[in-house]
Amino acid sequence: MAVALLTACVGNAELKKIAVGEPILPIHYQGDTMTVYLTDYLPSVDLSKVGNYAVDNGYELVGITTDSLLLCGTGDNVGLLHVGNNRKGVVIPILPKGKAAATVDATYNYNDNVVLHSKEPVCLVGLVQNTLVRHIQASEDSTTFTLDIHKIPQIKGRSYLRFYAWNEHGLQADMLFPLQDGLPVTFSGQLNRHDPQAQVLYSILIDRFYNGNPDNDAPLNRPDVDPRVDYQGGDLAGITQKIESGFFNDLGINTIWISPITQNPTDAWGQYHDPDTRFSGYHGYWPIFNTKIDDRMGTDEELRKLLATAHEHQINVILDYVANHMHINSPTLQAHPDWITDSILPDGRRNFELWDEARLTTWFDKHIPTLDLEREEVCDAMTDTALYWIENYDFDGYRHDACKHIPLNYWRMFTRKMKTRYPDRALWMIGETYGNSELIGSYVKSGMLNAQFDFNIYHTAIDVFGKEGQSMKSLANTINESLSAYGMHHTMGNISGNHDKTRFISLAGGAVSWDEDDKAAGWHRDIGVTADGDPDKEFDAYRKALLLEALNFTIPGVPCIYQGDEYGQCGANDPDNRRMMRFDGYSKYETLFRKLVSELCIVRRNNMPLLYGDYKQEYVDDDVLAFSRTYLDRTVMVALNKSDKYVTVPVNVRGTSLRVTPYGYTIILDSNTSNPLYIWD
Repeated sequence: MAVALLTACVGNAELKKIAVGEPILPIHYQGDTMTVYLTDYLPSVDLSKVGNYAVDNGYELVGITTDSLLLCGTGDNVGLLHVGNNRKGVVIPILPKGKAAATVDATYNYNDNVVLHSKEPVCLVGLVQNTLVRHIQASEDSTTFTLDIHKIPQIKGRSYLRFYAWNEHGLQADMLFPLQDGLPVTFSGQLNRHDPQAQVLYSILIDRFYNGNPDNDAPLNRPDVDPRVDYQGGDLAGITQKIESGFFNDLGINTIWISPITQNPTDAWGQYHDPDTRFSGYHGYWPIFNTKIDDRMGTDEELRKLLATAHEHQINVILDYVANHMHINSPTLQAHPDWITDSILPDGRRNFELWDEARLTTWFDKHIPTLDLEREEVCDAMTDTALYWIENYDFDGYRHDACKHIPLNYWRMFTRKMKTRYPDRALWMIGETYGNSELIGSYVKSGMLNAQFDFNIYHTAIDVFGKEGQSMKSLANTINESLSAYGMHHTMGNISGNHDKTRFISLAGGAVSWDEDDKAAGWHRDIGVTADGDPDKEFDAYRKALLLEALNFTIPGVPCIYQGDEYGQCGANDPDNRRMMRFDGYSKYETLFRKLVSELCIVRRNNMPLLYGDYKQEYVDDDVLAFSRTYLDRTVMVALNKSDKYVTVPVNVRGTSLRVTPYGYTIILDSNTSNPLYIWD
């Protein structure tokens, strides 16, 4: 162990507030040595007042500055970083690299003990929020651990009990139990919309959702703008009307993500050449004013009504916010023309769409310059602007656009300001980053973002479910990599698609081929489910698409439905994937698909193992993946079959093996078997 001392001491009141506050996300140790930026884990703390730091369980502090620590160690054990005097302050877990093996089970004797059982000897630590639990009784062989639930800090309302176990084989348990007034939550009815793991997210492209107020319709109606990329009338009032009608509650949604609402230009920009068309800003991603509601989206009164109505129906609303760029004609850029990055690289090349090579400076298009957010004054002004929407409206958080193109200093400053100014608001933030798990995870920390969309699981899943010759083993490996990168109880978004992706059902049915220009496809032909109308291919496409939904609703993370995916909306890529939402007139397959997706929503939200259970892979081969989710004494078993044959999975569940339909899934709850696809004929 090493202890590093600074000159002053953080006050007891501040330490106490942090100790019982929002759980700090663990440090995922990268091996050998690792620099830990303290603001990534303690965003609202004045680090100059922290008295000392200490680490244990095989880790050492070999360097310290006012904002960072240098850790070293083998990375074989779960470590604890103690922040504060005499090791009585805040504790941040340090998790070794590698997926938890999930070899530890837990039971709860109501109003008494939590008992953990391991198949082999382990070391174990527990935390309540950010305080170490010191009253765990271990058996002589270190396989049974007992905690008197009344001996932990009794925090009113929601808190969390966390356990981490390890041995020479690595991390053996990563367990999370929500508490209500100090006691474990045992059924889903005790949860509410502010519990992140209990969310089901629904993505809305406002202009293409529902027209609730025709008086604000203002399409460009220009000959150089194709109607498919003009305004089509969806607005905030339309979302409110659908909330009031019970659309979201009936489907099982408790969080909606709305596309950007800031004022966009009233003229046309950009250019596509086949067909020749320019574009309106119907999507909301070209902000002119960052603190004004777009006239075509609605009014201040309509936004407030939407938020109030959503909350009355126990639904969160998170706002899509664009921080990377502004429209070239925005008054902000007119006043500060030097606030943008250079559109020319040092070697003379145009700095456009260089997503990886120049990801922090590249422009998305000529009319939306990238902001130079590495500059302190730009970052300070733009983070204040972004927080306007939290200051003035009752939003529940953000979906942040293009995160990997924005420097880390922006996210650190934004989150620090947010948590300092609004410490009592339950605000959840999810970001958008395309890249490997290391890049995506670099933003997922208590001092930056709560989560990001897990595009790696999405891309692997659509390949495995939709293409020939792809193995379920690759999907199993990607899930394991995700758990290793983000932990067993992350809130990463598991998506069915989004407004930048071809609709999966059209890929699965063959209407769009995997190797063609999927944007051009939508411009030049009518895209359905299949290319030739073959009913057998259509039937199989819906079953493959339902496999994707079943995966998203049963693995760790937050399931996210892109509008229309709940009934199997077809389409190629942008703009064909942004057709106007339909609320009726469904085909027989669309009707049944929507029913089954709603059933998956309900199954997930009503079963604690699917919300907080540990994930354990039970079986995998080229066609089948079976896994379990366990929470306390309850287990849910899931089996997914991507083949066109019935399969029997060699997993024993209450004395019987699992049987799964072609392109189907089986979910076994506590006392019944659910196999919805079996009813298709």
